[in-house]
Amino acid sequence: MSGTIISSEDNFALPGASIIEKGTKNGTSTDFDGKFSLEVSENAKTIVVSFMGFVTQEVAITNGPLTITMEMSSAALDEVVVVGYGTQKKSVVTGAISAVKAKDIENMPSGRVEQALQGRVSGLTIAANAGQPGSSSTIRVRGITTFTEAGNDPLWVVDGVIVDNGGIGFLNQSDIESMEVLKDAASLAIYGSRAAGGVILITTKKGKLGKLNVAYSGYTGISKAARTLSLLNATEYATIMNEQSVNGGGEVIYANPSSYGKGTDWQDAIFADNALRSSHEISLSGGNDVSNFYASFGIQVQEGIVTPEISSLNKKSMRLNSTHKISKFFTAGQTLGYSHQKTLNIGNTNAEQGGPLSSALHLDPITPLVETDPVKANGIPYLGNAVMTDDNGNPYGISTIVQNNMTNPLAYVKTRLGNYNWSDDLVGNAYLEITPIDGLKIRSTLGAKLSYWGFEGFTPMYYLNGNNINEENSINRTMNKNFGWNNENIISYTKQIQDHSFTLLLGQGVYFDNDSYGSSTTYRGLPTSDYRLASFTYNVAESNKFGTSYTNNLHKLTSLFSRINYDYKEKYLVTGVIRRDGSSRFGSNNKFGIFPSFSAGWVASKEDFWKENTIINTLKVRGGYGVTGNDAIGDFGYLALVSGGSNYPLGTDGAVQIGTSPNAPSNPDLKWEETTQTNIGVDAKLFHALDLTLEFYKKKTTGILQSVEIPGFVGASGLPLGNVADMENRGIELELGFNKQFGELNFRASGNISYLENEVTYLGQGKTYISGGVGFQSMGTLTRTEIGMPRNTFYGIKTNGIFQNQTEIDTYVNSEGIIIQPNAKPGDFRWVDTDGNGKIEDTDKQYLGSPIPKYTFGFNLNMDYKSFDLNMSFQGATGNKIFQGLRRIDLGAAPNYQTKALDRWVGEGTSNSYPRLTTADTNLNFSRFSDFYLEDGDYLRVKVIQLGYSLPSTVISRIGAQKLRLFVTAENLLTFTHYTGYDPEIGGSTFGIDRGYYPQAKSFMFGANIQF
Repeated sequence: MSGTIISSEDNFALPGASIIEKGTKNGTSTDFDGKFSLEVSENAKTIVVSFMGFVTQEVAITNGPLTITMEMSSAALDEVVVVGYGTQKKSVVTGAISAVKAKDIENMPSGRVEQALQGRVSGLTIAANAGQPGSSSTIRVRGITTFTEAGNDPLWVVDGVIVDNGGIGFLNQSDIESMEVLKDAASLAIYGSRAAGGVILITTKKGKLGKLNVAYSGYTGISKAARTLSLLNATEYATIMNEQSVNGGGEVIYANPSSYGKGTDWQDAIFADNALRSSHEISLSGGNDVSNFYASFGIQVQEGIVTPEISSLNKKSMRLNSTHKISKFFTAGQTLGYSHQKTLNIGNTNAEQGGPLSSALHLDPITPLVETDPVKANGIPYLGNAVMTDDNGNPYGISTIVQNNMTNPLAYVKTRLGNYNWSDDLVGNAYLEITPIDGLKIRSTLGAKLSYWGFEGFTPMYYLNGNNINEENSINRTMNKNFGWNNENIISYTKQIQDHSFTLLLGQGVYFDNDSYGSSTTYRGLPTSDYRLASFTYNVAESNKFGTSYTNNLHKLTSLFSRINYDYKEKYLVTGVIRRDGSSRFGSNNKFGIFPSFSAGWVASKEDFWKENTIINTLKVRGGYGVTGNDAIGDFGYLALVSGGSNYPLGTDGAVQIGTSPNAPSNPDLKWEETTQTNIGVDAKLFHALDLTLEFYKKKTTGILQSVEIPGFVGASGLPLGNVADMENRGIELELGFNKQFGELNFRASGNISYLENEVTYLGQGKTYISGGVGFQSMGTLTRTEIGMPRNTFYGIKTNGIFQNQTEIDTYVNSEGIIIQPNAKPGDFRWVDTDGNGKIEDTDKQYLGSPIPKYTFGFNLNMDYKSFDLNMSFQGATGNKIFQGLRRIDLGAAPNYQTKALDRWVGEGTSNSYPRLTTADTNLNFSRFSDFYLEDGDYLRVKVIQLGYSLPSTVISRIGAQKLRLFVTAENLLTFTHYTGYDPEIGGSTFGIDRGYYPQAKSFMFGANIQF
């Protein structure tokens, strides 16, 4: 029997019948398109047809085609979301959980998983650590929770297996079924000790009932730099060098600046015009009433936009998931993912200490890219040195003007050919579930991650400049292994008693990680200069063989946890959680921590007094309070560890005796950091089309783990750990979703915006700030952590314009008439004398802004009309500062400038923001950290634009396909910002420090989706 169902959505159930055919809808893969074929028993007289969101109907069987019209149910379509150790209907969730489904990211270009979340979830700050292929991102859920960077990373849980933040790159984006971000303590407490930084749950795809489904998704394209910086050309550079030399009391350096022309464009030499990028993924899935499976295979290749010869990613991945109904009571299943990655890395992706990008910014444009003048090529510094040459035998130009570790980037590339990093990751779990009676489930899960990674490299003899010389070649091999596993045993029972619904969960788990070791081997003096011939099989002298190895300490956790969910008519909602964790990183006094939470909700729209209306269709108010923990510190921090090196002359002969001593005093009272969070939220549906979620939260961490300062007379060489600081995060989050059909146009839009305020509230008795912070060359520290301010706030001298003449210098006095900057000259910065003592010194530093974005936001748009579809994604941030440290101050006056230096002060009235240039910077205009180096980090990025077209079924049916969609995609097409560096999105241990950031690429791709 065949039939058609009109006005249907999502999955359907036909008891007593089996589906033997499925179709497609609007060219997009769905579980059901409204057309079906059934096999029914001969004596069947009726079938029951039910759809989520529609009224269930009982229909009489007739001969021939059958048409059924479904009526919309008064109950809204209810989404199911993944929570810790289970699932819940979204309508009864009392915590702050944001979900991203497969349909939201299936058309996004394949990349790292965290990038697919960017701009889609409120309360989530994501910034790429570099634009180099395969680079990870810095992720913060509702702000900064602690002072250790690892402690701020969210906990990733993939199919029940815990994966570290950097290791999540093994996962293939197209294998993801859903991602849930747990943000408040009511949701997080079930994960206890490692949940303070937030939890991201990932569920991978499983097979579905029906015939074998084969799908392919792939694309190919090119990438290029979204922007390059405007640097001085050779003529401008020579002019500026002359000017600053004369201003500093020197001579003219270049007699005829115009004779140098434009000179060398070093950026053009390192940035690829068409870096290749491709991705190909194929999946197979299917199942029956007993078993189902999902298998996938993928390959991703991406060249970097900076010197692609030594910057690229090659990733191969496989996955196999299956579920098996062993009997009426027993179900077993497993997930298994494997990836092999090979990456070429330029070395420095955000550092001012050399590398292709930093060198391109600093090298003078007068030095040629390749020295083709035979007279110069046979003179100093080329003659007699192991210089790098191009394919024609010409030496790469060596600057005699800009030295140190700034080298010709193409020569540097030659020294790194054949060098690569590699990794193999195997992540999976297996479970057995027993359902002895209705509502009772007993589940045991064993999960593990096994990782191998390493480095293969050859370093030739080279001469890059007088400071960068290698006189002996070498080959190096590094290999590492890490194993972690966990076992969780859970009992859950669900019972419905009239209008009362209960779910009780009890669980126990053990977790082991950091079971790792590694070794490194180096051979020197190989009889070859070709990296392709380098090998450990060469018989080099024993004195040229070197090796090191290490073994890490095992980190162990043991846990007991429970949760109870209760609701009455899905109107009054209560959730309670308690977890007890024990960690090997704490001593016997405080080894265990208890982490409780409580949350409640009220669905006001289900009350009798709530009248149905077209404005507010549903309304839920919820709130909660809970505690999570953190043990992201080193091992044995509670002990007084002993190390060598404490040698001392003893005895009458004064012979030096080898000695050992404690590194720091022990602290048996060292305990868990605790993060408490209060959350209030509102969920509503408006006008039958607009979903709204509004959140208010306050999160406070107490007992932050950090080094404790102790008096020098204690005699310890190190500092002990202690619980000595507190910090708060407060915020507001808004998420909106709109879904509406206008005739044949399906329109779906979503947006979110988050506000975050971070504040340090306690630093120990009598302490108002922590000395030290993020440093930059001879400027010293750029940031400071002080009570009442965000952590690592920029801290320096504030400028107040530029002195235009000597009179302004002489009249710039304090209240006592003291000239504040007597040694300044016209064209120098006027510094703000904060303390009014008539001198400019460290006591005049003030807070200049935070690198943490105050607002983050995103907007996503999806439309399809007939056979066409359009997807657009935007994301951005505002309210933060970026330190633009793209010019080395320790290299003197020689490094190149950006062209904004052409707007420098050259006379009265010419500039009030960019000081004069001089080799004698007595006023410290450039070598003192001030707000001159800070810029607004606001930006809005067009992340993805994709246009697709699905071929008609009459065409693709000839090849047996259900879907064939062609698409074109632009990624990082436009970025709107006033920031003058390459990219305003800068992650890392501290946001917003630009030392020469490898920018994200702009890409254009063409691809196809095919389903059989």
